[in-house]
Amino acid sequence: MDALFPDQRAFPANKTDQSDPRAALVRAILGSACESAGQAASILETANFEGADIMRRLAVIADLPEGRVYARAAAWLGLAYFDVIPAKAQFGAEVPFSGQIAQQASLRARLGARDVLFVAPGFEQLIALSKRSDTMRALGPGICVVPPAALKAGIARQREAWLTSEATARLGRLKGRFSAADHIRPVTRLGFALAVLAVTTLAVLAPGMLLPLITPPLAIIYLGPSLFRLMAALRTRGFNRPKVRPRNPGRLPVYSILVPLYDEAALVPQLCQALNALDYPRDKLDIKFVVEAESPKTIAAVEAHLDRGPFELIVVQDSAPRTKPKALNYALPFVRGEYLVVFDAEDVPEPDQLRLAVDRFEADPGLDCLQAELVVDNAAENFLTKMFASEYAAQFGLILPAIAGAGLPVPLGGSSNHLRAESLMKAGGWDSHNVTEDADLGVRLARLGMRCETLVSATFEEAPVTINGWVRQRTRWMKGWMQTLLVHNRNTGALFRQLGPAGFLAFQIYVGGMALTAPVHAAFLAIILIKSFTFGVLNIWPADPWIAIHGAILLLGYACNAVTLYLGLRRFGRQRHAGWLALLPLYWILSSIAGLRAAYQLFANPFEWEKTRHAMTRLPRQGFERMAPTSDAK
Repeated sequence: MDALFPDQRAFPANKTDQSDPRAALVRAILGSACESAGQAASILETANFEGADIMRRLAVIADLPEGRVYARAAAWLGLAYFDVIPAKAQFGAEVPFSGQIAQQASLRARLGARDVLFVAPGFEQLIALSKRSDTMRALGPGICVVPPAALKAGIARQREAWLTSEATARLGRLKGRFSAADHIRPVTRLGFALAVLAVTTLAVLAPGMLLPLITPPLAIIYLGPSLFRLMAALRTRGFNRPKVRPRNPGRLPVYSILVPLYDEAALVPQLCQALNALDYPRDKLDIKFVVEAESPKTIAAVEAHLDRGPFELIVVQDSAPRTKPKALNYALPFVRGEYLVVFDAEDVPEPDQLRLAVDRFEADPGLDCLQAELVVDNAAENFLTKMFASEYAAQFGLILPAIAGAGLPVPLGGSSNHLRAESLMKAGGWDSHNVTEDADLGVRLARLGMRCETLVSATFEEAPVTINGWVRQRTRWMKGWMQTLLVHNRNTGALFRQLGPAGFLAFQIYVGGMALTAPVHAAFLAIILIKSFTFGVLNIWPADPWIAIHGAILLLGYACNAVTLYLGLRRFGRQRHAGWLALLPLYWILSSIAGLRAAYQLFANPFEWEKTRHAMTRLPRQGFERMAPTSDAK
């Protein structure tokens, strides 16, 4: 064990009498990349002007992994260095701490027969240590330098129980009325599922005398959201929302990127390529791959890239619920950035997206969240991907901008949500038990008086290419929308006061529509199909005059959505896919299947996360083809 620690008597005596130890440390770390004290001083001056972490800036300049930088600093000080905190290290009793692991700089442990203080000092702390050689000798061999990522991994091991508890229960503790775990009880879930099935069944089997009572409310549920989306699309279509170039300020804030992964090993190289292409200073990026412990192949794939970019691995210990928001909450205490964004495994963001987001946030201190545009880049693959691409084009290019512009609650998309870290913390993070945590978060931010807008910057995504994959994903979305509807309607009086009349109505129509339209569509379609089969197509009208009303309601819904989707396609110059909109009724049949599955799962498996498989497309990802050359981010 003694061999692991250098002889502290060998601590270089000349460190204390150097006229400029800061320049000396820079030269020790950079080696041949820094030839003079004057060059070192210039590097330090630039880093200070730009508000950069000097150790990370030196890693970028030398093109070295963070561990090598800290190893050189430790050697300069004459201290021991470990790449990781050994697995045999035994941690003492936990002491109170702020809860932000990113701010921790040391960790005590017992290693063999020694008490060891593992430290990940910043540049100025290293300089302070170099001026205190007597204190260093007094500490003896019990101090060891480790990279910040290794220190945080060690703290995560020590705080595993706390991290797991915070990830699952923090929202309930801070904002209890917003937690799906606390406020969607089994009886509520069962009642909602039975109500959906009962309404659908009643609409199909009701005698003619009840149709005047049943049809109007069902028509409102079915047509209301379609008309709402159409009006939003028409409101936005004439607006000129040009893509702007980001400013080039001298000082950029640290930006955190959270990338939750589960069984995504094949996508890691592509993902790293996309993240490395971001036009943002590498020493200001805080990129965290958040990987479930039950995904060892993905962990291994990420570990292979940790030395090739500003990347860090956070392993989420296995616990229920096994959801994306639980993983994100687990990683939240590790975040260093003033702002953060969530990207999915298949995402390819435009390189300047972070700079554009910073411009918007800093120009408007009252802005808490930005939703970038999600664009499907495998649209040409088949019928499903074309329809999915048209939905995204309308949703993120027209509808959400209109909703945000009107000051209404913005149900966020599952990726490219840019947030002020402080605002997210105040909101309680994500709901670990809501399987559309994005939409829920957007509504919660609105209820807490926080503001969301949209960002004209694309993140390219891959649409599901199989019916099974599409239905599983859409089932999860609809189940989450049902959860969101129930959670926020638990106290409708409070919801009305917090959102105001317009926001309250928009929430009920939009989120309620996403949750309920598909089952109601199934009811109307079943009525027509059953009566067509029973009476024959030519005899439907004489046998049941209501069939014309039901048919008209269906056709009006299809027409509203077809126009909305066409406007979205036109905005992205994809009118060539518009002919496929004639098959919208078939697409809605799949939606109805997913909606009924969602109602069942809401009761049977409310927090189960049906995983969407990615990397299934056979087409080249257009997001990479559209990447502009990045500027020198050093």
